[in-house]
Amino acid sequence: MPDGLDFEQPLLELEAKLAELRADADGAADEIVRTEERLDRLRRRVFAGLTAWQRTQLARHPKRPHTADLVKLLFEDFLELHGDRVFGDDQAIVGGLARFEGRSVVVVGHQKGRETREKIARHFGMPHPEGYRKALRLMEMADRFGKPLVTFIDTPGAYPGIGAEERGQAAAIARNLRVMSSLRIPVIAMVTGEGGSGGALAIGVANRVLMLEYAVYSVITPEGCAAILWNDAGKAPEAAEIMRITPPDLLRLGVIDTIVAEPPGGAHRDWEATAASVRSALRLALDALAQLSPHTLVRERYEKFRRIGAWEEEAAPRPR
Repeated sequence: MPDGLDFEQPLLELEAKLAELRADADGAADEIVRTEERLDRLRRRVFAGLTAWQRTQLARHPKRPHTADLVKLLFEDFLELHGDRVFGDDQAIVGGLARFEGRSVVVVGHQKGRETREKIARHFGMPHPEGYRKALRLMEMADRFGKPLVTFIDTPGAYPGIGAEERGQAAAIARNLRVMSSLRIPVIAMVTGEGGSGGALAIGVANRVLMLEYAVYSVITPEGCAAILWNDAGKAPEAAEIMRITPPDLLRLGVIDTIVAEPPGGAHRDWEATAASVRSALRLALDALAQLSPHTLVRERYEKFRRIGAWEEEAAPRPR
């Protein structure tokens, strides 16, 4: 298992030992059972105590399933559409038409890439303005034909280069936020890995925001936050703890609606099991939203995002 994280090492060592026992024709069955039980207990203990920074590392794991992987596992008859009809085709955003359990939908998501060449071609999952305009074109098409929209969020943020700024990065994101807020169709967003800043929110204004168990969602990366607060990106683990970027915190704050369970060890260990959990969550969300009128969908989406960040200030105690 290459690309193992530091906190995964005890698990990987025990898994290697278990593999050796199973390969040994003379291996004792009871020893295999004891090792399996020990591995299960250790895995539960390790993943029950993950820090926010360790969750961030899992969300960025190089073997974690990306949008294209989940599309293959979840949808049928996927037809990818390209280009923004203005500048070009940004490969950091993938999207198109598909069927989900017989239901016609439109799918949009970030795509990071695997190998070095693909990562560069896809800008490491950081879209340019043309990527967001491509997403916008698909969203408007879904709205025009009354098809539910499903988005997959997995990006460090929007691409910060000079060319992207020259072509209107901020305006492209803002336009997506405005249009998504008024779509008259069911919109479901799934945070599958790293949800960063406006680059994530540009396809995340949804009626239901779902999130994989070890994904993260924040206004900035922990490294960026640490660099701003302490002028030291090395304090990213400390920043991650105070930023409230994990699913339990975000569910409690009302930023997301559902936490989708991952298989033991994380989504990168079992793509099929991950897809099964996502499929179940998508089915429930689509079935619930299908009962709502277009007017109700728009109103509830508006109210949902207006509630985020609300707080109350307690009156100071009066002096005695």
